[in-house]
Amino acid sequence: MGKMAPMMIFADCSSSTTAHHLLPFGRSCELWPSNLIHSYRSLSCSPLPLPNPSPLSLSYRSSSSTLCSAAMATESLAKVIDGKAVAKQIREEIAAEILRMKDAIGVVPGLAVILVGDRKDSATYVRNKKKACDSVGINSYEVHLPEESTEQEVLDSISRFNDDPSVHGILVQLPLPLHMNEVKILNSVAIEKDVDGFHPLNIGRLAMRGREPLFVPCTPKGCIELLHRYGIEIRGKKAVVIGRSNIVGMPAALLLQREDATVTIVHSRTMNPEDITRQADIIISATGKANMVRGSWIKHGAVVIDVGINPVEDAKLPRGYRLVGDVCYEEAMEVASAVTPVPGGVGPMTIAMLLSNTLTSAKRAHGFR
Repeated sequence: MGKMAPMMIFADCSSSTTAHHLLPFGRSCELWPSNLIHSYRSLSCSPLPLPNPSPLSLSYRSSSSTLCSAAMATESLAKVIDGKAVAKQIREEIAAEILRMKDAIGVVPGLAVILVGDRKDSATYVRNKKKACDSVGINSYEVHLPEESTEQEVLDSISRFNDDPSVHGILVQLPLPLHMNEVKILNSVAIEKDVDGFHPLNIGRLAMRGREPLFVPCTPKGCIELLHRYGIEIRGKKAVVIGRSNIVGMPAALLLQREDATVTIVHSRTMNPEDITRQADIIISATGKANMVRGSWIKHGAVVIDVGINPVEDAKLPRGYRLVGDVCYEEAMEVASAVTPVPGGVGPMTIAMLLSNTLTSAKRAHGFR
């Protein structure tokens, strides 16, 4: 995010500042009926017994406690999937490639952001994106429009960036003011510069066998990249995606299917979501409901990718809250083989994938390999 102003988005329940374009807390996440969501108190989940351990699991279950508490210290089998470390490695790779491109043809990728309004979270989001762009050598551009701007003014800004050859990626910060047609505005971004991967044609290509999208949505792409970088096999595995948003859930399911997983989507109308989820070898959760997925939902040895980022009251912290995922982390650590933390898991990957998509766009535009 270059020269942009306010608005921090949380990638469709992503654990960073945007996923990929993130949406504000819970924005892109699905609304879940209260009877599917276990209650939680402040920082901890209420006690809930895990499934009866198998003989193998007894070897690493060091505690019968299942409180989802930050203070809990139990030995576990689960590996922490460090999104921050992987994202750092990817940014280094991107920076090297941008330098090679600049030296070879004199082109530097450019990312433009259009922000409408003065949301503080958006301002933070934009600053983080700008820093990320600066760190890898991507030029950033920004248009900051007041809240009362007309829809046409936003469309005009997009049109200018569509026509600017120095801009290879365009982001429209969400949410937009209520008087604007979000679908119309997002669809006006040239598909060749749709680095968020939200254009209907990109999603349509993602859904079709034998077709390749120009861009894949950043947060789902980051989830799959984490699995790849940690050497986790996807082909032939049973995968469950919790949540069916257009930004994370649905494209994540499509990506897993492309990787030859057998995919089930669990959503707010699913009967017995816990039973279905417990069959999965790989779980991707993007609901925006704190600690919804308990240890009892997870099969022993499953891999858990937690896209959720949810504020939970914490009077001990100056800001009065802490961020947790959709998955009760401590319980998951006792059961799963690998788990992403929140924050520090999917969130940094979302930003890295945005930078990657921008580089890809610039290469494509200039025929650089």
